Amino acid sequence: MAEQTPDAKQFAALSTESAAVVRRQSAWQRVRANWSVRIGGTAMLLLLAIAVLAPVLGTVDPTLFDAASRDLLPGKQGEIVDLDGETLRHTFIMGSDSFGRDIYSRVIYGTRVSLIVGIASALLALSFGICLGLSSGYLRWLDGPLMRVMDGLMSIPGILIAIALLAAWRASLLTVIVAIAIPEIPRVTRLVRSLVLTIREEPYVEAAVSLGTPAWKIMFGHILPNTAAPLVVQATYICAAGILVEAILSFLGVGLPPDIPTWGNIMAEGRVQFNEYPHNVFFPGIFLAVTVLAVNILGDGLRDTLDPKMAKRV
Repeated sequence: MAEQTPDAKQFAALSTESAAVVRRQSAWQRVRANWSVRIGGTAMLLLLAIAVLAPVLGTVDPTLFDAASRDLLPGKQGEIVDLDGETLRHTFIMGSDSFGRDIYSRVIYGTRVSLIVGIASALLALSFGICLGLSSGYLRWLDGPLMRVMDGLMSIPGILIAIALLAAWRASLLTVIVAIAIPEIPRVTRLVRSLVLTIREEPYVEAAVSLGTPAWKIMFGHILPNTAAPLVVQATYICAAGILVEAILSFLGVGLPPDIPTWGNIMAEGRVQFNEYPHNVFFPGIFLAVTVLAVNILGDGLRDTLDPKMAKRV
């Protein structure tokens, strides 16, 4: 075979780069055209806006209460004591709880807590899962011991791991995020490992190895970028699961402290009076269901557009 001239090599490199650009543009066009991504993405943007603008959208501080305004139905007016000790007339849009706190403000501020927990737990699980998965898939001597540890973690239900960790630590926002992220790390690790086992046999990886490229540079520079699409989809599912698990932990009384407004805490406090005052559980439950549904719809849309096998069917 004749050796390629410098011009031919340059043309081949440009052709490869152009093909990569075309693939990225095609993927972006598929993402924009997918209705699941549009609906889920729009809903998530609205929820993010609510979380960021919680001090503006919330009518009062979610911790303020007045015993005279307990258990008011949605739309009723009552009194509430502000931070300066003054009594103010206030309309409870979503009613009040058994302590006289405004459920609307608590639900709005709960959006901020839930999204922080979901996004942070997904990022934490991805960070550790990527490092462990790359190491397990590329370093053959580390694969066996590391996978046995991951198998052991996956054999325990994630909710039990979270409860055990929160029982051992003082419950706070950070500990809840860590407790939710740890059970998700083995799943991310196994996903990354399976991708690495395929990608490391590609010619460009073998060429990098033959040129003496350091292992860390091959893993993070050549292999990791090609795992981005599946990891983005996995991140959405972890985020949805994190939001749901946080609500479950708070509902069971082992999550965030009761004074922090979260959807789980609001529902836990209102479940005793559910028959007489169902609004205490209904409104945070609706927000929780819509948020988890939006994240899952977004994840399904990204899977359909970013996965080459699924993209052919779309």
